[in-house]
Amino acid sequence: MYELIIIGAGPAGITAAIYAVRKRISTLVITGDIGGQAALSGDVENYTGYQFISGPELALKFEEHLRRFDIVLKEKEEVRQLNKLDDVVRVRTDKGVYEGKSVIIASGKRSRELGVPGEKEFKNKGLTYCATCDAPIFAGKDVAVIGGGNSALDAAIQLIKIARKIYIINAAGQLTGDPVMRDIVLQSPKASVFNSSHVTAILGEKMVNAIKIKKDNTEETLSVQGVFVEIGLMPNSEFSGDVEKNRYGEIKVNPYNETSIPGIFAAGDVTDVPEKQIVIAAGEGSKAALSVFKYLIHRS
Repeated sequence: MYELIIIGAGPAGITAAIYAVRKRISTLVITGDIGGQAALSGDVENYTGYQFISGPELALKFEEHLRRFDIVLKEKEEVRQLNKLDDVVRVRTDKGVYEGKSVIIASGKRSRELGVPGEKEFKNKGLTYCATCDAPIFAGKDVAVIGGGNSALDAAIQLIKIARKIYIINAAGQLTGDPVMRDIVLQSPKASVFNSSHVTAILGEKMVNAIKIKKDNTEETLSVQGVFVEIGLMPNSEFSGDVEKNRYGEIKVNPYNETSIPGIFAAGDVTDVPEKQIVIAAGEGSKAALSVFKYLIHRS
């Protein structure tokens, strides 16, 4: 029986764990990976204390900090179910069942899929959801980035240094990411932006070799060897059971990171807190751990 079980080890989960163990709370962290979306980010220039650091480097520093403490860590486990009976919270994973007096859900988000013909067939065969992971593979090639927000622009900026040509396929009327990122992309001779356009199919044989896009009633085919899907994220909240969620599947929390069920807290990108940023997720993780501390004090 742990005093606290934390689901997820991204910025929110890691920060919550560090705060919890410093409060002498017996803590178990269950996670599929370490670093979360931070590890998949490109250049990070807005995390306080670092004028510039890459996402993987920042995630590594988070992990190094986490491992300094006596925290039980279960890696590469997928949480399947969460429920509370009386005062005990049970977390079922693909490898076992764990019990705790409280839980912080910090499971983050995952990439949203396009849902078009060819997507599943060519996943990891020229189609990817992580520019930071896979951009170097496409050196000197023509690629497409699907999306128009910050994640798409981040991918495009990474690819400008590597690829020969970048087509940005944006469903909105204009790019919606941060102005500084938009400027970098729009000023690059390598980048071509297709606004108000939708991908209708991914084409290829053994590997991706083209995409079909549609604008109004006009459809055209672009020859590409790589496709980077960057159309947003979906919360990893399916396992959370009766915890109240909004229409996007994000877990609803109050300012104390409490959910609709006492003893179950949530933090980071999986929640309905506005703006999904590394620094915000870390701050929410610390708040959640402090709220757990007060919760455990009052029920003891």
